[in-house]
Amino acid sequence: MFAPASIVFDLDGTLIDSAAAILASYRAAFAACSVEPVRAIGADIVGPPINETLRLLTGSDDPALLERLAAAFRQGYDSEGLLETAAYPGIGEMLPVLRAAGRTLYIATNKRIHPTRLIVSRLGWDDHFAAVYALDLFTPRLPGKAAMIGRLLADHGIDAAQAVYVGDRIEDGEASEANGLPFIAATWGYGIPRATEMAARWREAATPRALARMLLERQCAG
Repeated sequence: MFAPASIVFDLDGTLIDSAAAILASYRAAFAACSVEPVRAIGADIVGPPINETLRLLTGSDDPALLERLAAAFRQGYDSEGLLETAAYPGIGEMLPVLRAAGRTLYIATNKRIHPTRLIVSRLGWDDHFAAVYALDLFTPRLPGKAAMIGRLLADHGIDAAQAVYVGDRIEDGEASEANGLPFIAATWGYGIPRATEMAARWREAATPRALARMLLERQCAG
């Protein structure tokens, strides 16, 4: 496959390190609601949508409880938590290089669209991305990342044979493959796939510089 014309990025754990802010916001939400989590609030929970994570942390499907915790999380994260978000070293240099080489960049993230847009603007990345997609960008909310990537490809007329998805979790690779996209694992992220979990056709990059070289070479994936 030729080097991709379109590059779709995950956000948390791929472009930005928001773990500290997210974890602090979850801990504050549980404290504010006087709820005790059933498991540790650690880095392994970063990435999935809020309600999925809250079900994991509470061990409950009670919609009233989940919404109360989600509201507390959103209030804290959107006002203060996201200010602690930082780009991974090398990402700020990589994005303009890809754009200068004629690549069209997109974001498809499980993060809510409101904080995503605030973070992208705060980092000065608005001009780098042709579009930013999130599950809650649409009504009804999209059911998952595979559907979101599919919607992005359809909306922008992107040929999957000329595109690639970059993420840090096995779920990202699976969502990518569901849409016929090659996948590159950003192994500096939160959900670094074990070798036994990686499909043979997936590629991986240990640094943003290595990723840029991979994205600009003639053969991006095989």
